[in-house]
Amino acid sequence: MKNEVREIIRYNTLSGISVTYRNAPGSFPAHWHSAAEFTAVLKDNCRYTIGDTGIKAMKGDIILCWPREIHEVVSVPKNGTLFIQFSPDLLENNLDLVSITRIMTGCHHISAKEEPALAKAIFEKITKIKDIFSGTETLRETKCKLLLYEIILMIGEHVIRQRRELWGTDETADQAWSYVRTICAYIAEHSSEDISETDVAAASGLSRHYFSRLFKRYMQISFPSYLSTVRIRTAIRLLADEDLSITECAFRSGFQSTTTFNRVFKEVTGFSPREYRKLR
Repeated sequence: MKNEVREIIRYNTLSGISVTYRNAPGSFPAHWHSAAEFTAVLKDNCRYTIGDTGIKAMKGDIILCWPREIHEVVSVPKNGTLFIQFSPDLLENNLDLVSITRIMTGCHHISAKEEPALAKAIFEKITKIKDIFSGTETLRETKCKLLLYEIILMIGEHVIRQRRELWGTDETADQAWSYVRTICAYIAEHSSEDISETDVAAASGLSRHYFSRLFKRYMQISFPSYLSTVRIRTAIRLLADEDLSITECAFRSGFQSTTTFNRVFKEVTGFSPREYRKLR
């Protein structure tokens, strides 16, 4: 049975972009959708849950919900938020962004207190998108998408800057990051195939030992675990197509058995594939 409280995103005015700033619900049960959702918080004490993490947001904060993440609006004051929902194509058709997906999608809350400059810059761009969206000027869609990319670029640079504190800033670290980008791009392209750590290391021109050590240091996760999360993201995307069975979703995303798929899906998301599909 489908979730009766379903959020249906309609891109009525601009292709792939929706803006909500009036009459947003004060609460909304746990759900997911293919769109990404960036929220500028206008009033204090807005509460959300993304995945299994509770977030209390204050005025000026930014909330980031990435494509297909389960999230809940716990409580929001009337007219307390301005949020933009946009097609995942902006993120998933860009190799730079695909390569840092794991790092970037771990960022859900940018606090105006802790990161005032970043929060203010994103807040202003979201507001500008709203103004363009509700206006009549020419090339509105292009202008809005350019602003969205500017926001995404700021977030990407922010999370990489945080990670560089662990990596170091010398030329060796830059070269290592170049390898990691190549590795992530290869995994993204071949994750539905029966690939191994040895295969990816060879394709990257690295020894398996160095590859394993490099990847875990920079991504903070082992190769097998990372590959599983990439495949789960693919499976979640496929679950949106209700013409596909769960078994088809499993095999098309690269899993070799439904038993493994069901176990890993539960480990990564906290839900079974069937439960997750019902939350859409």
